[in-house]
Amino acid sequence: MENIKKNFGFGCMRLPMIDNEVDYAQFSAMIDIFMENGFNYFDTAHGYIGGKSETALRNCLTKRYSRKQYILTNKLSTHFFEKQEQIRPLFESQLEACGVDYFDIYLMHAQSKDIFAKFKRCEAYETALELKEEGKIRHFGISFHDKASVLEEILTEYPQIEVVQIQFNYVDYEDPAVESRKCYDVCRKYGKPVIVMEPTKGGNLVNLPDDAKVILDSLHGGSTASYAIRFAAGFEGIMMVLSGMSNMEHMEDNISYMKDFHPLSETELEAVNKVCEVFKAQNLIPCTACRYCTDDCPKKIAIPDLFACLNAKKVFHNWNTDYYYHNVHTVQNGKASECIKCGKCEHVCPQHLKIRDLLVTVAEEFEKR
Repeated sequence: MENIKKNFGFGCMRLPMIDNEVDYAQFSAMIDIFMENGFNYFDTAHGYIGGKSETALRNCLTKRYSRKQYILTNKLSTHFFEKQEQIRPLFESQLEACGVDYFDIYLMHAQSKDIFAKFKRCEAYETALELKEEGKIRHFGISFHDKASVLEEILTEYPQIEVVQIQFNYVDYEDPAVESRKCYDVCRKYGKPVIVMEPTKGGNLVNLPDDAKVILDSLHGGSTASYAIRFAAGFEGIMMVLSGMSNMEHMEDNISYMKDFHPLSETELEAVNKVCEVFKAQNLIPCTACRYCTDDCPKKIAIPDLFACLNAKKVFHNWNTDYYYHNVHTVQNGKASECIKCGKCEHVCPQHLKIRDLLVTVAEEFEKR
């Protein structure tokens, strides 16, 4: 980790796309600008973009740069194994997909109380630590989505954990469902460097409601994304803040304020707190569109897209959201009313949303006659 150059990383879950395929030309150009400006940290997982993130990194990064020029983090995700014997073959397939011989950091992905129990049952932590001893993993850690008490339990049981990736942004900082601040405090207590994911809460802190946006615009200091990312990066012990950049505009904006990083001022922090109050008043669904919930949905409901429709309708009150619900998001996928309440989505939701109940609300709004 001593080779990480700056505190800002390229999250590869939302890459530039053309017709459902990663735009290699634009991704390569973005990587070049990223590297030229002194950044070198990349984050992926086996399931990102249906497996296309890893191969995109092979074609656009690892084939084009020497291994010592970049830091690559990958993850062991619960969707891809059911027993210990499947972990090593999966890991080797990840190395091959990314075109590398080792990962700089390997994380036990999306740990929660239930997922941690599965990882223990499958001896996943022990297997990863063996891979570290063999030199195929340089540093071992976890990404985490649950209550702070669960994080403390994991860090107590596995002191070998070197780094923790948590969801951390100004809206979730004191949110009782996410407990960002409490999770951060646990990391500090155990002396673990922190990697931040979802600093803009899946874009929710970029595309702000009008009455929130005007608060930040009045500062005349940067983009809405800049305040979110700088907020996250301004805490002691934050090793890295990830941003999922899907076009060159995102890349250039992020670099503009992270190349020479400065934490938020007191005035900027006050403005951010006012934006939090606006969000609380909107009563929006705090979905980050990670799409874990869609992987095993038996009715193929595009849950994050339907939640986005409901949020947009609350904010903008226009016909456009109804059009997208009926003519885009439910044409090839299930409607909210088709949910059979199996609960698979809630089991894997990092935000611990009551998805089944929320889908009833969506159906009442968009499918009422």
